[in-house]
Amino acid sequence: MSSEILITGASLMGESTADILLRDGVIAAVGAKLQAPGAHVIDAQGLIALPGLVDLHTHLREPGFEQSETVLTGSRAAAAGGFTTVFAMANTNPVADNAGVVEQVKRLGDEAGYVSVRPIGAVTVGLAGETLADLGSMATSRAKVSVFSDDGKCVHDSLLMRRAMEYVKSFGGVIAQHAQDPRLTIDAQMNEGEVSSRLGLNGWPAVAEESIIARDVLLAEHIGSRLHICHLSTAGSVDIIRSAKARGVDVTAEVTPHHLLLTEELAENYDARFKVNPPLRTAVDVQALRAAVADGTIDIVATDHAPHPHDTKDCEWDQASFGMVGLESALPIVNTTLVATGLLTWSDVARVLSQAPAQIGSLDGTRTLSVGEVADVVLFDPSTSREWSTDDVVSRSKNTPFTGVTLAGSVVHTIRHGYLTVTEGVVVDEDVVAQAGGFHG
Repeated sequence: MSSEILITGASLMGESTADILLRDGVIAAVGAKLQAPGAHVIDAQGLIALPGLVDLHTHLREPGFEQSETVLTGSRAAAAGGFTTVFAMANTNPVADNAGVVEQVKRLGDEAGYVSVRPIGAVTVGLAGETLADLGSMATSRAKVSVFSDDGKCVHDSLLMRRAMEYVKSFGGVIAQHAQDPRLTIDAQMNEGEVSSRLGLNGWPAVAEESIIARDVLLAEHIGSRLHICHLSTAGSVDIIRSAKARGVDVTAEVTPHHLLLTEELAENYDARFKVNPPLRTAVDVQALRAAVADGTIDIVATDHAPHPHDTKDCEWDQASFGMVGLESALPIVNTTLVATGLLTWSDVARVLSQAPAQIGSLDGTRTLSVGEVADVVLFDPSTSREWSTDDVVSRSKNTPFTGVTLAGSVVHTIRHGYLTVTEGVVVDEDVVAQAGGFHG
């Protein structure tokens, strides 16, 4: 594997055409007609060059749930989707609520080499919502945790949430809240409304999300701390975030690709591939979410990649697990729902899928494809279009909701720290990547 890669004729974030020279893990030059004898040359005519994507919300499942995913298989899936950094959620077994577990997850990511794996620490011990985890030791560990979340569960105790915000404020950390009032969602199965009533499934009201966001925004405003809202899904939640930002509250929010595309009607056939937390909402909500990404109310797109074994999704709806895989399909969905519709430019895509999540997660660098930046690059072909299938899923689990859906665009190359993890749409052999990753960290 060459230590130099010369990308020729790429469209830099959809704005100007240039060559990019990658050398020793950094961007060495950007310009016209660059020369690099001996470099591995990638003809990028017709391809969009973006800074490597950053996912602030990934479930890698290891340790404890390796039947669904491992750090290695999840890292491969991330690379296939154009990601070069992922933040791994804490709901593992044992829970990532201490320095030992977060360091283990980081080490597994380093060994795999496909992406930079940044562990997210749990807010409470065992995700039980009763006692704060040792946030300080995780922040000062070798994993350098900066984001804390009980995702999968809500930190529903308001005093505990306040204490967590106060604690992480002291070192610039952020609490990422899974906004779900547990009392309002007992046995909830899908969005509460006409469809749930017709199907006889217990409803999941929008207010269960919105009430927690409203409370936590007020807490963040009172304390002066950072707050991040995971997988926002309703028009009402958008209104709360928009109002809070107008007042100067330090709050950020994410939306998933599936909430930008899919709606509650897909539950009609009781196909559990469409069972997710928070649930798919209405077409009105989908339009509000797209508009909120476009106007900056929603800061980032994050996958909430949630792999599950086949038998926990291919079963009765009320017995099925919540969640969908989404790393591989994220960029095509953003292209389909936001770029092709004229809501975002490619520069905007770089912001919501790389720059802003990196900033929220306290990563170094500007991620602007500038000289001196780490050589994390994805080359994307926006002109292709294909019907999605499980063959497009690299994850160990195949619980994609997009089978049969036509998505626009495909990842052609992913480059992480100056070495190829995906080339011509194919994930590079893990032994090659692991060796290269050892050279570049």
